[in-house]
Amino acid sequence: MLDLIIRNGRIADGTGNPWFFGDVGVKDGRIAAVGRVEQEARSVIDAHRQVIAPGFIDGHCHSDLMIFDHPHSEIKIRQGVTTEVVGNCGLAPAPFVKERAELLQSYVQPVLGKTDWAWPWETVEQYMEHLARSGPSENVATYVAHGALRIAVMGFANRPAAPHELERMKLMLEEGLRAGAIGLSIGLLYAPGSYTAKEEIAELCSILPKYDGLFSTHIRGEGNNLIPSVKEVIWIAEKAGVPLHISHLKAAGKRNWGKVLEALELIEDARARGMDVTCDVYPYHAGSTTLTTVLPPWVLEGGIEGTLEAFRDPSLRARIREELGREQDDWDNLVCSTGWQSVVISAVHTEKNRHLEGKHIAEISEERGQHPADCMMDLLLEEEGRISIVYFHMSDDDVSQVVRYEKSLIASDSLTCETGKPHPRLYGTFPRVFAKYVRDQRVLSLEEAVRKLTSFPAQRFKLGKRGLIVPGYAADLTVFNPDTIQDLATFEEPRQYPNGISHVIVAGKTTLTGDQHTHAREGGLIRAASCCTH
Repeated sequence: MLDLIIRNGRIADGTGNPWFFGDVGVKDGRIAAVGRVEQEARSVIDAHRQVIAPGFIDGHCHSDLMIFDHPHSEIKIRQGVTTEVVGNCGLAPAPFVKERAELLQSYVQPVLGKTDWAWPWETVEQYMEHLARSGPSENVATYVAHGALRIAVMGFANRPAAPHELERMKLMLEEGLRAGAIGLSIGLLYAPGSYTAKEEIAELCSILPKYDGLFSTHIRGEGNNLIPSVKEVIWIAEKAGVPLHISHLKAAGKRNWGKVLEALELIEDARARGMDVTCDVYPYHAGSTTLTTVLPPWVLEGGIEGTLEAFRDPSLRARIREELGREQDDWDNLVCSTGWQSVVISAVHTEKNRHLEGKHIAEISEERGQHPADCMMDLLLEEEGRISIVYFHMSDDDVSQVVRYEKSLIASDSLTCETGKPHPRLYGTFPRVFAKYVRDQRVLSLEEAVRKLTSFPAQRFKLGKRGLIVPGYAADLTVFNPDTIQDLATFEEPRQYPNGISHVIVAGKTTLTGDQHTHAREGGLIRAASCCTH
């Protein structure tokens, strides 16, 4: 007898092939039968001709700490997501050394959130073990994050790594890979990643081939420097002989709109000469990050405390204001190209500034009677550097181009946000793909959209037998109505769950039925298969 049968569905199996009508049988957490299933089962779900798809995989998000405080993962489960990949953009809560723990915590807090409990790990392996014991409702895999490595070894020093420092980082990277991390992520936009030369990164990446690891990167510039930044990471991957995945590919700033086509051509050229290069995209024209990313890179030396000290120095404050007022050659000054009205406060740290959430910097500066740059610096001082923003700097046409691109997968890039107004992608990414890009605009076929959310990320991130509706694969499944699936989260009211998803199954257990989470916690840690061979 089977544990579960989902009957009478349109099976979009994750391959991208046309859907077909049939049933899916489940036994012991695995798919046991597909097609016309005659066996009996302890539980039966009638899909009523809805789509049965593999569970969606969020291949780029920042739920590294949120998963502990919210192990039911209702925000993602209710979008049909059954697996997340964390440790992205060089940002992760491990590894760290005790004497620099506070540096790392202040570094990641605007993106990963703040915990009210002490981190009970130091190494990547210990973080993964703690995650495995937490019993989440979804599956989780992680990278080793370059920012954490560099802070552990060098703090926020703006200089090349000494040979012994580089060796220590390589050792810590290998420890994480041996524990089952899927690769190395780096955030070249964020200090201290931005302080790292391409040659140093290539040397660090030389560890990856031994573990079949992936090199994933938030590139150095997504505005005026988009094209040289894509060329840089392709050079690194080619030099190290590793597969490359470019995170949230975009062209930021109006003067750069359209450049995504040139960036995609660079990926195609690299693939034509035998390189393994892919990218991901989120389906919105606004991004979300920390307010400190608008600053000149030199201001971020010394971590958050060093940055706040710079704001207190009148001469340095004047220099920051002047540099933010003009285009820069060696870093992307997106404020100059998009304006302060594009920078919206999404979350602050203190109650006294809570009323500013949802307002843009130009509006706040006018209310305060300040220059926008001074307003921004004062806000960061008041909030001890802990401000998250939503950044309106992309073109819908560019987003559609990357969504359509065959070698792109779709992910949320969602940040943790316990207060304020998070980017709506936290609550709406996956239903939005089907509502906007499949049903309304017909940018993608239903089957291609399912592939980009299931088998493609499962293959890219080496998540084992997931992402396909095939006997023997994990019974992670999502059932949805293609006619009614809809994201409801907006920039004005982002904390809204979507419509149109009727069931979510994780490891064969019904985890969502209608709008009710069943409290099942059948997910867990996914380790890279290569960790078992070393």
